[in-house]
Amino acid sequence: MKNEIKVVVTGAAGQIGYSLIPRLIDGNTFGDKTVNLSLVEIPQVVSKLEGLAMELDDSYFPNLGTIDYTDNFSEAADGADWFLLVGSIPRGIVYNGKKIEERSDLLQINGGIFVDQGKAIGEFGNENAKILVVGNPANTNALIGRKAANNSSQTWMAMTMLDSNRAKSMLAKKLSCNVSEIKKMIIWGNHSPTMYPDFENALKDNQSVANLIEDTNWIDSHASSATSAAKAALDTVIACENETSSDDCFSAAVYSDGAYDVPEGIMCGFPLMTTPSGEIEIIRDLTLSDNARSRLSLSVDELLSEREAVKDLL
Repeated sequence: MKNEIKVVVTGAAGQIGYSLIPRLIDGNTFGDKTVNLSLVEIPQVVSKLEGLAMELDDSYFPNLGTIDYTDNFSEAADGADWFLLVGSIPRGIVYNGKKIEERSDLLQINGGIFVDQGKAIGEFGNENAKILVVGNPANTNALIGRKAANNSSQTWMAMTMLDSNRAKSMLAKKLSCNVSEIKKMIIWGNHSPTMYPDFENALKDNQSVANLIEDTNWIDSHASSATSAAKAALDTVIACENETSSDDCFSAAVYSDGAYDVPEGIMCGFPLMTTPSGEIEIIRDLTLSDNARSRLSLSVDELLSEREAVKDLL
């Protein structure tokens, strides 16, 4: 196993990037590997990355290798092992004279960005590169990027770990236990309000948490912060970099191959595991109740609708 790894981060000058980037090089995310950073921003703000690069150098992170920053994504992608695609156009911004509020508008605008990034990743990224899409609408952005990359040996994922972490935290408070005691907290479907947090398969002391609590409506939280998003991205990377224990799994959206009767050709949240050889695989032996399948179906329908909305980009 090589002792160096190249990581590309887009949206690197934003709040999530500022929380995320130092923790990529602190020795916890990639162990003792030397991490070479390639930070990407739009031309208007790329100069802000000079200050961030100086901060990183001044902080003397022992695992920091080289730092490059650029507005040229293709240049950044060359030989990269990990891509953390944080940058996207957010809801509420004025774009080409129009305030972007609708999810359909987000899909079209960000879709164009992820076509270009996907092509560059497929052509210039490492053959076994892993790509985590954080920027929303994450699932369909990842679908567009994966299609444009046209490189089946690369692993594309959309982040649902933020939802998983949030659910674990709320469950731990409800059950008066440590977060580490909650296992197999799966987020099915889309990273959107239709997602299904699976309390039936989530475990504490090998018991379903659905059997330990009577009311799960309280779990529906809308809180969000840049810090928690950065931690969720890091947790996803760490989960992919380390073998999954036999009593657990982790959540991210990956390309459906028909598992759990989810239609092929969408990026859907599944229970995942990292094998001893570093492959990311769907765990296929879980049982879903009729209620769970109904909830998952709603999210799948939304993903199919999103795919239809961007079919010109696919």
